[in-house]
Amino acid sequence: MVIKNVNLETVCGITSTLPENQHPEVAFSGKSNVGKSSLINGLMNRKAYARVSQQPGKTQTINYYNVNDEIYIVDLPGYGFANVSQAVKAKWGKMIDLRKSRQLRMVFLLVDIRHEPSANDKHMYSWIIENGFYPAIIATKLDKIKRSQVQKQLKLIREGLNVAEGTPIVPYSAVTKQGRDE
Repeated sequence: MVIKNVNLETVCGITSTLPENQHPEVAFSGKSNVGKSSLINGLMNRKAYARVSQQPGKTQTINYYNVNDEIYIVDLPGYGFANVSQAVKAKWGKMIDLRKSRQLRMVFLLVDIRHEPSANDKHMYSWIIENGFYPAIIATKLDKIKRSQVQKQLKLIREGLNVAEGTPIVPYSAVTKQGRDE
């Protein structure tokens, strides 16, 4: 897809109602420091459209990016390391009820390729499945490991999440853009 136009169209907070969009939506979920915003910027060919921060948990809203008036990229709040209270994290869980969106077609779960999936990653994977979706897995931070380690780390992710047969796991680097086309 050639990206001609991107607009941050809707921002939903804890008390917001999810929009009734007319176009298909694809959502991106992952730990607070996994690189969701960097991936989204890479996919949209923008340098800093989605906010990137060194501080985990910067995205505390659901952000809907309208791409070419054809599809929405949905940036979900990160989980795990966010520096917010447990009460706020619980409200995020209610806010991100995937079943509420009629247009949601695909969910991508981002995990850090350098590490075995965390308990939060496993919980999120199960939660996505329970909501009726079969996520594609994006293994971020590919540039931070040696090429010889890639297959070993992908196997660790596949086994750690106990992913369904045929689930794609795509290694991705925000620095080199390797994996962007996939």
